[in-house]
Amino acid sequence: MAKENQAKWYIIHTFSGYESLVKKTLEQKIEINHLQDRFFDIKIPTELCVEERNGKRKVVERNLTPCYVYVKLIYSNEMWYQITNTRGVTGFVGPNGKALEMKDEEVRRLRLEEYKVDFDMQVGDVVTVVNGPFEGVVGTIQSIDEAHQKVNVSLNMFGRITPVDMDFDQIEKMTTSQQ
Repeated sequence: MAKENQAKWYIIHTFSGYESLVKKTLEQKIEINHLQDRFFDIKIPTELCVEERNGKRKVVERNLTPCYVYVKLIYSNEMWYQITNTRGVTGFVGPNGKALEMKDEEVRRLRLEEYKVDFDMQVGDVVTVVNGPFEGVVGTIQSIDEAHQKVNVSLNMFGRITPVDMDFDQIEKMTTSQQ
């Protein structure tokens, strides 16, 4: 566990359509070369969406970031060599092909890791949006989805009440002195 705390997330650039192949090949390399103590996770963020073809609806999994694979590892020259010499990989995202570690905010936004946010608010609480496109807007919590760490907030925009889904960390409870 101590070594996993040293590991950081990095972005690998791949050829278009090679993301799954790269992930599978890297998993095989980790197993064959016994790199489990330096390589901790490989992710390709996807979402389910409905497509309609020939009048039929079909649920398909769509890659959120085509041409990119995200890896959590302890970076070294050996790891750079192992990854860049994998079929389908064009290199790391960073200056001159050297790996540049991702910021915690980027990891959170792409949901590469599960983060638990302390949330002590209830339906009906008055809140302020602290980040995102609605920053500074005041609203009221309408519903809470603890499983997905989301809330539905009614915001007053342009004289109309508009329901907006937000993450737990995008809002802050207003104190009585702020109201």
